[in-house]
Amino acid sequence: MKIKLNDHFTYSKLFKAVLPSVLMMVFISIYSVVDGLFISNFVGKTAFASINLIYSVIAIIGAIGFMIGSGGSALVSKTLGEKDNDKANQYFSMFIYLTIILGVIVSAIIFIYLPDIAVLLGAEDNMIEYCVTYGRICLVFQTFFITQNTFQSFFVTAEKPQLGLYLSLISGCMNMLLDFVFIVPLKMGVAGAALATGISQFIGAVVPLIYFKSNKKLIIKLVRPTFEIVPLLKGCLNGISEFSTNISVSIIGMIFNLILMNIAGENGVASYGVILYIQFIFLAIFFGYSMGVSPIVGYNYGAQNKEELQNIFKKSIKIVFYVTICLVVLSEVLARPLSAIFVGYDLKLLDLTTRGFKIFAISFLFAGFNIFASAFFTALNNGIISLVLSLARTFVFQLIAVLIFPSLLGIDGIWISVVFSELLAIFLSMIFIVINRNRYKYY
Repeated sequence: MKIKLNDHFTYSKLFKAVLPSVLMMVFISIYSVVDGLFISNFVGKTAFASINLIYSVIAIIGAIGFMIGSGGSALVSKTLGEKDNDKANQYFSMFIYLTIILGVIVSAIIFIYLPDIAVLLGAEDNMIEYCVTYGRICLVFQTFFITQNTFQSFFVTAEKPQLGLYLSLISGCMNMLLDFVFIVPLKMGVAGAALATGISQFIGAVVPLIYFKSNKKLIIKLVRPTFEIVPLLKGCLNGISEFSTNISVSIIGMIFNLILMNIAGENGVASYGVILYIQFIFLAIFFGYSMGVSPIVGYNYGAQNKEELQNIFKKSIKIVFYVTICLVVLSEVLARPLSAIFVGYDLKLLDLTTRGFKIFAISFLFAGFNIFASAFFTALNNGIISLVLSLARTFVFQLIAVLIFPSLLGIDGIWISVVFSELLAIFLSMIFIVINRNRYKYY
């Protein structure tokens, strides 16, 4: 049964609508982790620490795609709800081509200055070479990665979330296969990992470009765009919370790595890398759910269907709550086995990672609701509130915490700072949810 944006959503329909996006984000997270898995086990922990050090820079550029995809799809969904399909096509095409232009420009700039950036991040000796090799190959393909990120949101808006899932499965399997081939038998090291990822990103970007250009039956399609400054800025502003989230996470990651290098050296950075990889997979469920439900929220907001908006909001809160409980329990039970997949070859590093993840995982109690709250306001085309929530959660609160707790508690303070920031963020999210209920009528 095909799910449409104007449907009434029971739990069954809601699950069917968001499941492709959830699986897509989880799978993308898993195959993103594969690089680290192969490098850690077949190249070594120095190389593993290096790619985690430089990946913060790569992620900043990738944030452009999330910004344009989330903000642009919210505007396009709202426009569809207002029954203006021609304008929706114009907006959609404008955002896709903007993504490509920005990707080329920003990637080229970072490519030139990457060696200096690696040194600034604290890379030393062999780590610099690993950072530059991995980073520059990734940057060659970065425009495809950004475009792929943008399309992930628009697949849902086009009522074709299952196609986004299938594409992620294909490109992800390609990445995993090439990781093995390039790193194990061909012994290409970090260069092989970067090349495998780049090829999969190429597939993830080019296929939807062809699909949206050639399929005339879609509710949104690529047309010759007219660049309009007001909706362009509105879409980017609306999605700036997602952009700021990725920027903030990357900057905070750099700060964490610098502190960890001082406290525990390469082991600290490697441990943090493992924990982040596992976090990517777990939180991908909430990001996927938010991505899947946002076009539905945006459509009903544009159509002024307050009853359905309330229905979606209430069901979403319950779903996020139950998933949260399951993830926290799984995190505590599986902390050591999951850590061992990456660093089981080093008992000291394994113990450090397991303890860190058990503390870090407490943050999952609050993270799901915080992620949903920010995405919900983006879907309501209120980028300002979404931006405040994202910046507070991923930057302001974490910066304050990481400057205080490690000096008092050592390396445990790193993990506690994440829990502290998520706890503060959930109070802020609840405040904004309550004070805006009369404006948007979502409960």
